[in-house]
Amino acid sequence: MEHRREDPRGALVRPYAVTRGRTEPRQDIALEAVLSASATAVAEARFAGHDKYRIATVCEGRAQSLAEVAAYTRMPLGVTRVLVADMVAEGLLTLHTAAPAEGFEERMEILGRVLSGLRRL
Repeated sequence: MEHRREDPRGALVRPYAVTRGRTEPRQDIALEAVLSASATAVAEARFAGHDKYRIATVCEGRAQSLAEVAAYTRMPLGVTRVLVADMVAEGLLTLHTAAPAEGFEERMEILGRVLSGLRRL
């Protein structure tokens, strides 16, 4: 029996190929912004491409932050940000903002406390 050696590079696809050369998302989405997908959106995402379908399935059962989506799909954050912004514009994902713009100081205080707590871990 012949053993095939796997390519150590794996199935590498360059990030710019996934986003078709775009590096900036259509809209700015915060890392902590929460995303969700309905079952209908997941069914539609099946025809939008493999990566978008993976993102939709991650967000179907439970709302996820942009950072969590990138981690669960094992895609670079920049690529995930571009694809998620496209999906929000296409209606495949629902974007739930984390906090209103007028509460910026309070939001920064909360994020500072979260960061402090993470550093203590």
